[in-house]
Amino acid sequence: MLLGSTGSIGRQTVDVLVGLRDRFEVVALAAGRDRQTLEAQAASLRPEVVALADQGARTALRLADGVELDDSPDALVHLASRPEVDIVVVATGGVVGLRPVLAALQAGHVVATANKETLVSAGHLVMPLARRLADTHDPAADAAGRLAWLRPIDSEHSAIWQSLAGERPASIARIWLTASGGPFRGLPAEQLARVTPSMALAHPTWRMGAKITVDSATLMNKGLEVIEADRLYDVGLARISVVIHPQTVIHSAVEFVDGSLKAQLGHPDMRIPIQYALTFPDRAPSPAPRLGLDQLGPLTFEAPDESRFPALRIARDAGAAGPRPSAVLIAADEVAVRRFLDGTLDFPGIPALVEAAVQRFGDGPVPGLDDLIALDGEVRAWCDRWEARA
Repeated sequence: MLLGSTGSIGRQTVDVLVGLRDRFEVVALAAGRDRQTLEAQAASLRPEVVALADQGARTALRLADGVELDDSPDALVHLASRPEVDIVVVATGGVVGLRPVLAALQAGHVVATANKETLVSAGHLVMPLARRLADTHDPAADAAGRLAWLRPIDSEHSAIWQSLAGERPASIARIWLTASGGPFRGLPAEQLARVTPSMALAHPTWRMGAKITVDSATLMNKGLEVIEADRLYDVGLARISVVIHPQTVIHSAVEFVDGSLKAQLGHPDMRIPIQYALTFPDRAPSPAPRLGLDQLGPLTFEAPDESRFPALRIARDAGAAGPRPSAVLIAADEVAVRRFLDGTLDFPGIPALVEAAVQRFGDGPVPGLDDLIALDGEVRAWCDRWEARA
């Protein structure tokens, strides 16, 4: 099953699946409102069933013979837990992915996810299920095998995951998350207020959706990845470091107790981590360009400037405070980025709004699934109304 098939990650997943027709059969596709792209994907991949969230688009949907439509309110949960499904790829953002992820794991299916909410806000619900499956099926698995049931698609987390192959969890000393630094790495702080959406969307190396591209510019994306790393690898936030690496050749690295480091290098192409999540522990030929080491220039590294980009600190503090403030963080960031793109919030206002929301809603008990969904709605409504103080 592919959830979010018409978005950036979803379309690249379809590209990978087309190249792996001899290995994978697509059971289900699910999308939000892009009817035409979903129709084309269904015609090419011929799934058994599709789902489309937008009611207006759904009424106009035209499907090839033999492809069914699930238009029930719980369509995503139904599709994720179908017995013929082996892998659920979550290529969408937002809390819409939480219920199907939990349903898939409860049904014993592998989940490959690019969804931040899965781990940032609901890691306390998701990881116990994934670890229980790993312990049941392969109690002697190495550190990479421990993630066989919840596979990361993010390039950074895929790099870490690949670097853990053959290693034991106890041998991990530190995780190094690399960041490009975004388009404003050298921009003076006083000029950040004049940043426009078109400037923020001009990422120097990656081609991604608008939300993640803006998050990369603020370094919020790296802050969210710090929280994800804490949930995935269980090493503690103190042993997770971020380093700016503008060339984006090294996608992340793991430092081990003996002082050695293992890193994954590659062309900045999301089809590589997507395909690895599908074929793990095997590899297959990929449509991504090859990286020629003899053609590389210098690779540079520097510490992030958290005074100009406070989102990294805000995210780390929220992750240390627990699941509730982490859930507030990710809901507030989505609204803040949308408001920036709509022109109702300036660039420095993104971390300011997020920090205000975490302070406003962060205290409280550890949320269950229904609590998370309710909290998400409450935070979003408040953030829509928030105005920065002079």
